[in-house]
Amino acid sequence: MAIGVPETDVFAAADAVLARGERPTVERVRVELGRGSPARVGQLLEQWWEQLAQRLKGHALLPDLPSEAAQGFAEVWRLAVAQAEGIARTALTAEQNALFAAQTALTQERKLWEIALAEAQTNALDSAAKLAQSELQLRERQTLVDQLTTQVADLLQQRDHLQRQLAQQLANLDTLRAAHASVQEHARTVEDRAHQQVDQARQEIKDLQQRLEREQYDARQRVAQLIAQQEELRGAVRLAEQATAHHTGRVVALEAMIMQWRKTLERPKQISTRRDKSNSASKKVAKKKH
Repeated sequence: MAIGVPETDVFAAADAVLARGERPTVERVRVELGRGSPARVGQLLEQWWEQLAQRLKGHALLPDLPSEAAQGFAEVWRLAVAQAEGIARTALTAEQNALFAAQTALTQERKLWEIALAEAQTNALDSAAKLAQSELQLRERQTLVDQLTTQVADLLQQRDHLQRQLAQQLANLDTLRAAHASVQEHARTVEDRAHQQVDQARQEIKDLQQRLEREQYDARQRVAQLIAQQEELRGAVRLAEQATAHHTGRVVALEAMIMQWRKTLERPKQISTRRDKSNSASKKVAKKKH
């Protein structure tokens, strides 16, 4: 609130309130002024009420009226002034009460402001401590930001390097894709050729199977013929074995007869041999005697 508002402004504001047909009060005058403390406006308003009575007495001098009218008008004016003074005193009392209430409110408000100021000072100290802590954290974060900036620069370099590698790999990939397409084309060609060879092999296998079936049929026929021939040979072998057994018996009998005949022939030869040996020995003895 503004302090030291001029009394002329307060008087003019009170006149303006009174001209509207309202009783000038501290709040109405302050509203009319738009400024001023309740104490200052109340003090000046008391002076305005005192000056109002003097102003009203001055206006009561009407020299141009007849004496009877002037006396009647003066009596009416006196009664009006008296009533106005009563109203003024009542208003002044009300204003004083309002002023006291305002002073009380201001005292309470001052205490509240003092409490708020103490709290504000405490908060200011806390804020200062928090500010120091914040500045420390800010410096730490700035250090961290610097580190992160360095890391970002390193990461950007790594990104550029990786991008170059990626470009090289993409080029290699294009080359591989071209080679893959060529390989696929070659594979399709080989596959088509393989399909042709498989079809040809299947046809050859089919022909071989038919040939094998014919040869198996012929083989089964030959086997049947061989089995029949084997049965015939077995019969022939059995007959030959029987004949052989018969001839073997005859051969054994003939061998026995031959052995007997040989023994019969060897006996005279043995006797003649013994004789020749005896004669030879006698001749040798006779020669030695001579």
